[in-house]
Order: sequence, then C-alpha cells, then structure tokens
Amino acid sequence: MNTNQLMNLSDQNIASTYSRFPIVIVRGDGCIVWDSDNREYLDFVGGLAVCNLGHCHPNIVKAIKEQVERLIHVSNLYYTEPQTKLAGLLTKKSFADRVFFCNSGAEANEAAIKLARKYGREDKGNERFEIITMTNSFHGRTMATITATGQEKFHKGFEPLLPGFIYVPYNDVEAVKNTIGKTTCAIMVEPIQGEGGVNCPSDSYLKELREICDKHGLLLIFDEVQVGIGRTGTLFAYESYGVQPDIITLAKALAGGLPIGAMLAREEVAGSFTPGSHASTFGGNPVVTAAALATINTILNDGVLRNCIEIGGYFFHELDKLRGKYPFIKELRGKGLIVGIELEFDGGDIVKRCLERGVLINCTMGKILRFLPPLTVTKAEVDTMVSVLDDSFSEI
Repeated sequence: MNTNQLMNLSDQNIASTYSRFPIVIVRGDGCIVWDSDNREYLDFVGGLAVCNLGHCHPNIVKAIKEQVERLIHVSNLYYTEPQTKLAGLLTKKSFADRVFFCNSGAEANEAAIKLARKYGREDKGNERFEIITMTNSFHGRTMATITATGQEKFHKGFEPLLPGFIYVPYNDVEAVKNTIGKTTCAIMVEPIQGEGGVNCPSDSYLKELREICDKHGLLLIFDEVQVGIGRTGTLFAYESYGVQPDIITLAKALAGGLPIGAMLAREEVAGSFTPGSHASTFGGNPVVTAAALATINTILNDGVLRNCIEIGGYFFHELDKLRGKYPFIKELRGKGLIVGIELEFDGGDIVKRCLERGVLINCTMGKILRFLPPLTVTKAEVDTMVSVLDDSFSEI
C-alpha cells in the first residue's frame, strides 16, 4: 500500500481522536525515523518522552526478542522473573518500597488516586478523600485522571466529573495552604508540567509542598509520567529537586516504547493495597518488564544521564541565542531534555515548517514549542534542530 492508501485506510477505520500529520512512519533508529516514502526525519518528539533511548535501541530489542521466545504472558496470579527483577531495581534506586505495575500513565495515576483515597480513609477517617491538583496539569484520560487534570478543555463533554478534586495554581504555595481542609488526603503534582507548557517549579516550591504535607498528614504524589526515567538528568525527577514524595507514577519511557505504567509508594502507604483491592491483567507483563529492565540499566550504565545534562545544557544555550535574535520568543524554559519555547503566536505553523524541513517537533498549549528528543541525542543533531528552527523563524 502506498502512503495515501495507508492514510485513507486509517482515517476510515480508526476513531478520530488524533489530528495526524500526513506522513506514515515505518522505521526508526536512534534519533532518526523514516516515512513510507523513505524520507528521513530528525525526531525531537521522541514519542512524547517515550523513546528516551531513541528508536529500536539494541539493548531493548535484544531483551524483547529473548523474552518473547521464553514467555509472553501469564496471569499475575503467578510470579515472573522480569517483573520481580524490575520491581527490585525500581525500589533499590528510589525512595519507594513497593511497586504496582499497569499499562500506561493514566493507569498509574489512577492507581495513585485510589491508593491515596484508601490510605486516607484508613489512616485519617472516612472524610479524607479529596486531592489537590494544579491548574494546567495533565494526569491522563480516564474519568478519574481527566478530573484530576486541571484543564477545562479535557473536561468538556464528559461532565459530570468525579467528586474529590480541587485545583490551585501551579507554583503557588499559599493557594495550596488556603485550600487544605478536613477532607484533603493528598497533593498531586507534576514536578515539571509537560502538557501544560513545560512549566518548571521555583527553587522552593516542591520542598514547601513536602513541608505542607508533613505538617497536615497528607500524601505527596509526584506524577513523573513525562519527566521520569532520566528526562531531567536524574533517573527520577524528584532527585533533581531533592524532594521525596510518598508516591510517584511512571510510564512513557519506562520500557523504551512498550506500554507500561508503574506506581511506586512507601511501605506504610502501599499497605493499603491488599489482594483484590486493585489489579491489572497485563500489568507487569514479562515482555514489557524485560524491556524496562534493559531500558533502566542502559540509562544508568551507559552515560545516558550525563549526556542528558550536557546536551540539554548545550541545547538550551543554542536556543537562547535564538531568543536574542527573535523578539517573538517570550520565554525559554526546561530542565535536562524537556525544553519549551513560548511564542507570542500559535506555534502550529512552526511545527509544520519544521516537518517540511525533516524535523519533528511538538506544540502544546497553543503557543509552546516542546522538545523531547531521545536522551542519546548528539550535539550535531541539536545543531540541525536549531538551524531548522532558525530557518523557520526567519520566515515569520
């Protein structure tokens, strides 16, 4: 089938929940992908922070191949080796004592919400169920997680939303303090808001949230679905800010491209989940957990975190030169290799211009260009990205 036939067949048969660009990607290697017409693209979207090791990293491919020849799936009524080893690695490298595996970031956040409510009721009483989240947050597409999401555009058409969530401005500690009540059980926050526009915390924000939670006996939940697994230059984003939550959620990059989610929690909190209180048929599947083991070990042992910090700094510096050149760039922000450029106008046209020049980038919140390249990206690839962006800006 040619490109047009493939796109037409897709449009005829797949639910219209995405606005897709007119290319069919058929192959990937590192930071490069190719379409069905064999055109090459430099990928600075990275599967929206999924492909942290690039496309088809050999360590991940090898782990998947070996696992599918041994065991693809059994029920979670039985133990499996890859799942057990992955849980051990995650707890060893984090603050957490227990892991719950699922299939996506939304499911991981759903598990965190359920655990926070259950723990709140058991520890503080039946009235403890409300969770404070932030405006411009994004936590997923299930009914609970879109309710937790502090953006009205995701709520429209799905009302009435679930009770038990209240929104306050991001980076506003006083608003959090003024919102806490007798029904509050947790505060849920992205260390860096990705979908909300690459909004970064002030130096003290996350630390102050930790202090508030300690003072009021609340749980602190970090949604690290987008910024975990090396994206900020540390394995977990909370390490970049020196603040330990009670629960974190992971997904996207955890298995290098295969669908997986994980919720990690302290022993005391995790104890509220008992047999039958929560489950996931495919959660912790042997193939995806084998891929996740390969992913994390590669990130930890192959200099990926160092490259993220070094190339992230270089990328930021080169983009800052563009900010000095083009007055319509309002702000440049980010950490490691999650970077955002806020424009004075809609960024969709810039995304299309970059696509025409063979570079994939993303726009969120209308005016924020978001860059999420593989953490293995090179200086030469950054130079190409910046040059293409410069050319696209110069036409405005």
